Amino acid sequence: MTKILEVKNLNIGFNLSDSFRQAIYDVNFSLEKGEMLAIVGESGCGKSLSAMSILQLLPETAEIKSGEIFFNGENLLNLTQKQMQKIRGKKIALIPQDPMTSLNPLYTIGNQLLEVIELHQGLKGQEAFDVAVKALEKVKIPDAKEKMKSYPHEFSGGMKQRVIIAMALACNAELIIADEPTTALDVTVQAQIMDILKDIKERFNISIILITHDLGVVAENADKIAVMYSGHVVEFADKNEILNNPLHPYTKALLNVILDINSKDVKTIEGQPPSIMDNISGCSFHPRCKDCMNICIKEKPNNVIRNKTIVACHLYN
Repeated sequence: MTKILEVKNLNIGFNLSDSFRQAIYDVNFSLEKGEMLAIVGESGCGKSLSAMSILQLLPETAEIKSGEIFFNGENLLNLTQKQMQKIRGKKIALIPQDPMTSLNPLYTIGNQLLEVIELHQGLKGQEAFDVAVKALEKVKIPDAKEKMKSYPHEFSGGMKQRVIIAMALACNAELIIADEPTTALDVTVQAQIMDILKDIKERFNISIILITHDLGVVAENADKIAVMYSGHVVEFADKNEILNNPLHPYTKALLNVILDINSKDVKTIEGQPPSIMDNISGCSFHPRCKDCMNICIKEKPNNVIRNKTIVACHLYN
């Protein structure tokens, strides 16, 4: 298979009023053409920050200190903002968390689709209209021609999310970054949106980065998984390797956070994930880890390969 994306040794931090605080540490992952990579972890672990760095859509105070992001063999971090504007939306599309605020309420669905198609495809008139309608049909929006006349407030959250996916398809995006795309939707609609993403991945050979905390969604849809904790990728492998044979204590803990219907007990991970203001020596997970050793407190673990899995843990050094 062909690698469409490679993130290498990515380091990102924030310039605060009194200091620089690192948030992402030597992050590495890759994605093949037509694959879905799920980036999982607790809130604040760096999932979205790592993904947004691909599009260079970071907060003003954030800074990429070092690393490389290769998209189709080209290092995106060497491009100017003007060059990146030609890639955003056309080659790499973003599906944000909240579909409610992603569409302009003053313009019809058709107007907004046509604007994107004209900008990125250079098409106008009937040709652009036909592409827009076809894109809506691909995401299973009924009566697509009539829906072109509708305004966002006439659509449900799930329908709005479909429109945003349609925009990516209309521009022939090669990579879609889906940042918690089902968070604001009810369970039934969540399943429909994930079915659509899985369908377009398989039908059109589109690569997808799925940012989520929902391991059920990951188990059903992902091909690869990157587990993040406190700005580190602590485990990276094919889905089946991680779900069936997790190596890192944090990955094991995540998979054990389940609701037992019979006992009504909820398993949790003791403690809280650290913030960027905390200064933790050694492995950042050691204060919560049941397998913690002396070396874990003193030294950061290096990445090692075990059973086709890349894992950062002293247990395997």
